[in-house]
Amino acid sequence: MVICLCHRVSDRDIACGAQSGCTSFEALQDDLRVGTACGCCLEMAQEVFEQHAAPVSGAAARAGEPLAA
Repeated sequence: MVICLCHRVSDRDIACGAQSGCTSFEALQDDLRVGTACGCCLEMAQEVFEQHAAPVSGAAARAGEPLAA
């Protein structure tokens, strides 16, 4: 299914990027340009990325968390 009409990015493209070692959604955007034009697909693209991204382990997960105030 096409997720990003502006750049013709499908759910398969996003899944492939996530499974091939793309470390963040922002990195995926740099590679595929998904969600960088009109932005309508941004939420769906992030959901697909999260479904297919490799789980992040302990310290790496904590490194990406915002700092507590």
